[in-house]
Amino acid sequence: MANITAADVNKLRQTTGAGMMDCKKALVEADGDFDKAIEILRKKGQKVAANRSDRESTEGAAIAVVNADKTAGVVITLNCETDFVGKNEGFVKLATDFANQALNYADKDSFLASDFGGITVAEKLIEQTGVIGEKIEIGSFEKLEGAFIGSYIHAGNKIATLVALSANVDGAEEAAKNVAMQAAAMNPIALNEEGVDAAIIEKEIEIAKDQLRAEGKPEAMLDNIAKGKIQRFYKDNTLVNQDYIKDGSMSVAAYVKSVDGGLTVTGFKRVALG
Repeated sequence: MANITAADVNKLRQTTGAGMMDCKKALVEADGDFDKAIEILRKKGQKVAANRSDRESTEGAAIAVVNADKTAGVVITLNCETDFVGKNEGFVKLATDFANQALNYADKDSFLASDFGGITVAEKLIEQTGVIGEKIEIGSFEKLEGAFIGSYIHAGNKIATLVALSANVDGAEEAAKNVAMQAAAMNPIALNEEGVDAAIIEKEIEIAKDQLRAEGKPEAMLDNIAKGKIQRFYKDNTLVNQDYIKDGSMSVAAYVKSVDGGLTVTGFKRVALG
């Protein structure tokens, strides 16, 4: 039987994040074989994941990160089952480490298949499921590129947003953060009118017409009045047309132009938990 030292246990703990007793048991079962012990811990994670496959993982941490050039960003959620785990410092750090790695990948599948400390991200999730004892997974994965990218993470890591601006100008950093805060708070469904699904508009027009008919408005007037209601819908639900939350006298588009006359918002991404 191999002599399992405290240093061996600590090394395995540092590598996997598993508890001291779990690491010691795995090393004993593996007869001191470090790689085999990691595999034993990973299989424990697979068992936990299988046992909890029907559980909802709607808590966790939403993280936004931007590259050094401010030309690309990513927002992800690392999901778990309970708010207690989601607020844990180690869990938030893992989510942040994942997000920083995700910056290098175009989509969720390639990110999950990428190397993370000698194992894939997907394998790391299984390993940490065993460590934490809850089903954990990457929920949302959104990438954004542009001339200037800004980010915002709402307190408690429940909402994270990215915003793309058309140019890197003086004041772009503050403007991008302010618009990212707007997107977090106001949850727009699209950047502008063009981004709204036609089916949504058709549904809104029908709802508006039904309301107008109930009010006794003549059928000939319905189209014009409904168009006005749709303009209101755009104002409430598209990012650049919304009233700017820090100054309701202007739209988000007008605020951005006040920073620089040629500046526009070219895109945004928003992820949220719960």
